[in-house]
Amino acid sequence: MRKTLIVLVVGISIFFSQSAFAEQYAGRTEIYPLQSMTLSTTQFLTGQTNGKPVTIAGELRFPVGKPGTKFPAVILVHGSSGIIMNYDRWAHELNSIGVAVFILDSFSGRGIFSTSTDQGQLDHLAMLYDAYRALDLLASNPQIDPQRIGILGFSKGGVAGLYAAVDRFNSSYGSKKARFALYMAVYPPCYEYKDELKVDKKPIIVFHGIADDYVPMAPCLEYINRLQAAGFNAKLYGYPNAYHGFDFELLPEKLFLPTVQQTVKCKIREGEDGVAINVETGKAFSLQDTCSGLGATVGYNKEAHLKAIEDLKREVKSVFKIEDK
Repeated sequence: MRKTLIVLVVGISIFFSQSAFAEQYAGRTEIYPLQSMTLSTTQFLTGQTNGKPVTIAGELRFPVGKPGTKFPAVILVHGSSGIIMNYDRWAHELNSIGVAVFILDSFSGRGIFSTSTDQGQLDHLAMLYDAYRALDLLASNPQIDPQRIGILGFSKGGVAGLYAAVDRFNSSYGSKKARFALYMAVYPPCYEYKDELKVDKKPIIVFHGIADDYVPMAPCLEYINRLQAAGFNAKLYGYPNAYHGFDFELLPEKLFLPTVQQTVKCKIREGEDGVAINVETGKAFSLQDTCSGLGATVGYNKEAHLKAIEDLKREVKSVFKIEDK
């Protein structure tokens, strides 16, 4: 048995060394730790740097390419459920057009499994700080083109994907080595931050389900409209009959989750001293506010999923100047 395995391994090695694969860089996966810190919303919004240090990690997946290639890359920021199977499909689709993907894990290093029923475990903006540190990492990687790094956030992580473009956040926490070339978010929550219209001029794109009753599309559409009116390159793709998680193939078409926290009826705006304000009450926002609630719908929508993949790949290829093979 051992001789058979040795022959098999040697045979594979000879195949790769003597075939067309020898002329290409075979796609590979690398795991990287990175140093970050845990910041509250108020700490982040007021530019503080005294958060709790933490070591997190991420998985860098390279596409196939010739040796010496400097790949464009996208940092993928997960949602409230952590790194689940739908992100594998997104990584595969991006790899297929020659883009490396860094799947950032903001939860495991903090001992978090999921925040779906308790979002207070980690503030959304703490994940944006993580994303900036991942940008540091990729910009220093000799196999990555630092001028072609984008970000793609999902749900809770969509805050990072969308608001990484805000100038004041970049000034406080952004990478000194590079700036994102593309900002993307899939069904993100959208808020009103101060100076929200002072953003990067690079493309800002949201992909959202019109039927989403977990993280509604309307606030994001309003924000994208404000950005467009101010002359920025911003757009929103809305998918009919698509609920939250429309890209997760293991979900049924419609499933109600009675215990998840949602803030569908809340309008949240940044107030003084970095305090999140419930616009309805004029007071500091809390997950215990009456506008907060439990229960929301999720569900897979194949048509929306495939259309979102098509739309996203087209946008990425355009920004990164990737030609069809």
